[in-house]
Amino acid sequence: MSKLGSIGAKLHRGEVSYDFIGKRKLWFSVSIALVVISLGGLFARGLALGIEFKGGVEYQANVKVTSSTVEDFSAAVKATNAKDLGDPVVTTVGGDKVRIQTRPLSQDDTAKVRSAVATEANTTVDKVSTQQIGASWGSQIANKAILALIVFLIAVFAVIWFYFREPKASMAAIIALVHDVTITVGVYALVGFDVTPSTVIGVLTILGYSLYDTVVVFDKVRENTRGITASNRFTYSDATNLAVNQTVVRSINTTLIALLPVGSILVVGTVVLGTGPLKDLSLALFVGIAVGAYSSVFIAPALLATFKEREPGMQALRRRVLTKRGATVTTASGTPVPVAAGAAATVANEPSTRVQDRPAKAGTPVTSSRPVKSTSAAGRPQPTRKPRSKRGK
Repeated sequence: MSKLGSIGAKLHRGEVSYDFIGKRKLWFSVSIALVVISLGGLFARGLALGIEFKGGVEYQANVKVTSSTVEDFSAAVKATNAKDLGDPVVTTVGGDKVRIQTRPLSQDDTAKVRSAVATEANTTVDKVSTQQIGASWGSQIANKAILALIVFLIAVFAVIWFYFREPKASMAAIIALVHDVTITVGVYALVGFDVTPSTVIGVLTILGYSLYDTVVVFDKVRENTRGITASNRFTYSDATNLAVNQTVVRSINTTLIALLPVGSILVVGTVVLGTGPLKDLSLALFVGIAVGAYSSVFIAPALLATFKEREPGMQALRRRVLTKRGATVTTASGTPVPVAAGAAATVANEPSTRVQDRPAKAGTPVTSSRPVKSTSAAGRPQPTRKPRSKRGK
């Protein structure tokens, strides 16, 4: 058995354990920091929307790509002085094609830019392809993507609630999904990759992947917490932490296996191809899978345990468990109060008398070696009565 497999077996049996739930404040702090950075990048830099969302004109021409291709074509397009040209986006596609994207232009300016591209590519005008993309089509795509996200979240909430019979599990899963999407979108804003329909597909895909990993952990939590209130061995957080330890190796293995091919596609799409749908799709998948695995292990179970520990039944269970362990119970006012270790032994189960070891003589009443108070069924001590022969007349 491999070393990781041996560790996984020990984690599953409870021989080795890491306190994931006990350090929830640390994980929450890390996630809050990542979300703040993502939102800061999103509002400060904004998303680099592709031409499919903001509209414009796209030109493509076959050319031998060199180290100066992007600068040469960008200068040639700007030299046309087309109205509302803005800053053209010039990218290379592989090693034999160049793509130029501009804002929406008039028909005359479109022809002027097309001619400049043909001249720079040393080819004829008819060999330069052009494509007009309206902003209305991009807005429709964006609206449908937002609608799909909302429908997906509602469906996820309902399905998890129905499956686990626990709305708090749905709340924890939804918060983890929003956490994953926010960080992924923030990375896109910070890196500056174009947001295209492929990006939307990638974001929707990572939601399903993250949800799958979270459901696996929650299913183990449900198994460990079934009938937990009838026992005084574990709190809900203890059982949840055991579930995370039992599934963490599986989460690591599946995440690494998924990241390897996606990372390869990201490298090929970014370094080799330079642009295109592969790069847009793979970045969303790579970031989303990594963040989704993190939230499934560190965030979603900790949220579920936090929500459940607020229930009166779970609070009573926690007090009983801590009392049995001789730990410290925190009162409603927030004051820690030490409690006695273990429960007091029940006196009712103890024998009321102890008979002498030596057998008594015939005709002699058997008495105890020392007077012992008897105990009623309720556990209260009762007064010892004298033998009839010693009672006063």
